[in-house]
Amino acid sequence: MLWERRLAQNMPHEKFADLDHQMRQQLTFETLLSDISTQFINLPIDRIDNHIEGAQRRICECLGFDTSTLWQCSAEQPRLMTLTHMHSPPDGPTRPTQIDAEQAFPWTYRKILKGRPFTINTDELPAEASRDREVRLHYGIKSSVVIPLKTGGKPTIGVLSFGNLHDTHGGTTENVKRLELVAQIFCNALARKHDGERLRESERRLSLAVHSAGAGIWEYDCQTRVFWASEQAREIFCFNLNEEISLATFELAIHPDDLPGVRQIFSDAVVKGKIIDIEFRVRLGTDRLRWICSRGRPYCKVDGEVNRLLGVSIDISEYKRLEGELKERLTEVEALRRQLEGENHYLREELQKEQGFEQMVGNSKALNNVLVAGRQVAATDATVLILGETGTGKGLLANAIHMMSPRRDRPFITVNCAALPAGLIESELFGREKGAFTGAHARQAGRFEVADRGTIFLDEIGEMPLDLQAKLLRVLQDGEFERLGCTRTIKVNARVVAATARDLAEEVRGGRFRQDLFYRLNVFPITIPPLRQRTEDVVLLTEYFIEKYNRRMGKRIETISKNILDKMVKYHWPGNVRELEHLVERSVIISQGTSFTLGDRLDSSATPNKETEKQDLASIERNHIMQVLRMTEWKIEGPGGAASILDLHPSTLRFRIKKLGILRPS
Repeated sequence: MLWERRLAQNMPHEKFADLDHQMRQQLTFETLLSDISTQFINLPIDRIDNHIEGAQRRICECLGFDTSTLWQCSAEQPRLMTLTHMHSPPDGPTRPTQIDAEQAFPWTYRKILKGRPFTINTDELPAEASRDREVRLHYGIKSSVVIPLKTGGKPTIGVLSFGNLHDTHGGTTENVKRLELVAQIFCNALARKHDGERLRESERRLSLAVHSAGAGIWEYDCQTRVFWASEQAREIFCFNLNEEISLATFELAIHPDDLPGVRQIFSDAVVKGKIIDIEFRVRLGTDRLRWICSRGRPYCKVDGEVNRLLGVSIDISEYKRLEGELKERLTEVEALRRQLEGENHYLREELQKEQGFEQMVGNSKALNNVLVAGRQVAATDATVLILGETGTGKGLLANAIHMMSPRRDRPFITVNCAALPAGLIESELFGREKGAFTGAHARQAGRFEVADRGTIFLDEIGEMPLDLQAKLLRVLQDGEFERLGCTRTIKVNARVVAATARDLAEEVRGGRFRQDLFYRLNVFPITIPPLRQRTEDVVLLTEYFIEKYNRRMGKRIETISKNILDKMVKYHWPGNVRELEHLVERSVIISQGTSFTLGDRLDSSATPNKETEKQDLASIERNHIMQVLRMTEWKIEGPGGAASILDLHPSTLRFRIKKLGILRPS
């Protein structure tokens, strides 16, 4: 050629020959690169590996390299590299399939992480690359070009290297630039392979999921009005494999009652672009039906017009059958619940009528023994002494005895001996004349006078002062007394029912209660057991109080969970029935809807031991009051105060605190 002749005339022969070689090599490489790049276009991903190794061989032959290796980094641990592609002469060194780059060639690995290509001459490696030199000498590599593999701004995914086993001529600047282009082609091909494999895996998983769920995929072409359906979809609708499914064919399979709804849903999807979500029945022959659930969405053309619908359908016949059976069972359960509620209410009323104790709720053996004793003594005029812890219902039992006695039409007078100041108890019980003491501006009848021919209930009789006990004894023995400030004897016929939370026998031994009065009161003693000794009554009491406060507060609480009932049964109830009632009242207040919500945290682990059971009633009362005081942080009066919780007047509670020797911690 003309330019070759002119160039040859103006330079030495050796330089011309070298330049000619370089230009021919560049032309050959560019042709090779174009050919390789063309081959990778639209190459199936399962053929990419073979083509990479073929391209490695051709590039080594073109540029004079002996070996080429392509290592790919582990996604979890980038320093772990796997040899995925390699070209090497038959007598070349064998490479490991996986290496730890940081251990095998740490100096080289640090340069790879920088992401820029570089060349290595084994004989010229610095001292800090001694480990790299050792590995390279082991594999006989004299020199190499190393190109990190990266896509965009992402981290390095691997490294491509070309090496010489005998000389160092291959690491020229021109070759490095050429190999960068090769590395980019390989990197793009590997990325496409990776994406393709991920897509195939996703398709495989989707296919498996659809098959496992028994779902059938379908597509409706809005122009041809024909369905394409997968084999599973055809099986669900009972269409043959080769049968064309037109819109008319599809509608013929649908139950006539469901067809208008299906048509409307499909019309809304085509015209308005709405999502498809519908359940309907298809006919299988003349007497069989199958429930189908279909869900799908529309897809539009560029102009926004819907041209196809794509969705899935599943057979939900078994689900519908179970749903129907469940509804039937729920209907039966609801009917049984109402029947049991009616029977329970009827039985409770009958039990109360039979016993005559409408307010004494319970069906335990311990409570039944109390009620039997109460019914036996009610018909007589015998003095009754009711014993039991605070909150067990001693007042209710006293009232029930009165209501079942022949005196039911006469007054039932209650006197709380602990609630009255010591200086006023006598005038309250026996009355006073005008001027009997300072402040007595008028004559007043005493409680015993008011209770004439009726019943007087002396609650907390153990709190009565000793100087009044003798006068009370006279009333019990002779039925007579004198008002304060009057010498005239008054005779009354009042039945006495007394109650106490104290152990009166122990009080007698301690000199705090008259022995003769104790014997006079202890004619017919009845002990009400604490609630913890009749836990079978907790459920009935809870239901009773829920009904009571439902009516009072206008609530409609109808259900209480087994978990809550178990907690309430296991709790030891130091405040007995009164504590239970107050808890239910608080809980009804905070409960929303028809479900009962527990208002307090019940600690069932605090069940009293045998030593606690042996404590006298005074100790139990003292411990309970202290527990409530600690809970209210020693607040006595007002909402949430101890007096409100214990259902006592604040002055009564202060009197008991003083009497029981309860001191607030400093």
